[in-house]
Amino acid sequence: MNTRDVKRKLTAILSADVEGYSRLMGDDEVGTIRTLSVYRMVIARLVQHHRGRVVDATGDNLLAEFASVVDAVRCSVEIQRDLAERNHEMPENKRMHFRIGINLGDVVEEEGRIYGEGVNIAARLESICDGGGVCISGAAFENVENKLDLQFEDLGEHEVKNIVKPVRVYRVLSYPGAAAHRVIKARKAVGKKWRNITLAATALLVAVFAGLIWNVYWRAPPPSIDPAVGEKMTGRHKAINSLAVLPFINAGKDPDIEYLSD
Repeated sequence: MNTRDVKRKLTAILSADVEGYSRLMGDDEVGTIRTLSVYRMVIARLVQHHRGRVVDATGDNLLAEFASVVDAVRCSVEIQRDLAERNHEMPENKRMHFRIGINLGDVVEEEGRIYGEGVNIAARLESICDGGGVCISGAAFENVENKLDLQFEDLGEHEVKNIVKPVRVYRVLSYPGAAAHRVIKARKAVGKKWRNITLAATALLVAVFAGLIWNVYWRAPPPSIDPAVGEKMTGRHKAINSLAVLPFINAGKDPDIEYLSD
């Protein structure tokens, strides 16, 4: 290759692969290939929607590039949200979790493909992720830190294969599929529980207060009872109209439908 003909550019690289792909293929080869095909189409559609392009897709790997690292991170979050919803509808042993790494770096472009250290770093970041996770480089983080409504965890510097300098790694936290997201969701659920208790207590007090007012001001006087009948009722429990108000609870296991009991 003539170095004068080399086209170089700065671009945001998204690298993704499937966690535990070999196991999935061993368990159900045909089903895994079908799921992978569907998920690839979903990813390709979202990449295009966020003004990126799929560069390559071989095996369970997918490589995409974006002119904007902000678009790349937004796209990765949407990918994980969409796939998390699809996985929720599948048996646990059939779920397909992608790992995504994003880097902002200089690459060489030839015939539509991209090469270089920038691509290699994105692939190494992907391998650091858990399934359903997104990890980005320090270079990418510097360009999205104050531009996206997301939370990030600094994982420190990592020595990665075939890269001379350590790479600073950040994990995107606030999206479904991330372990940290589930922690954040659990904290919100605790707050919601106390809010529900407060609402239930308030409703109970209102009901009791309304019952007292009704008894004092609006309740009709009890019908007169013949003395002879009254004597026959001696020793029995006379009927008393009453109302019990208890707090509703979410009988399901999904905290996202808690608002129904509210």
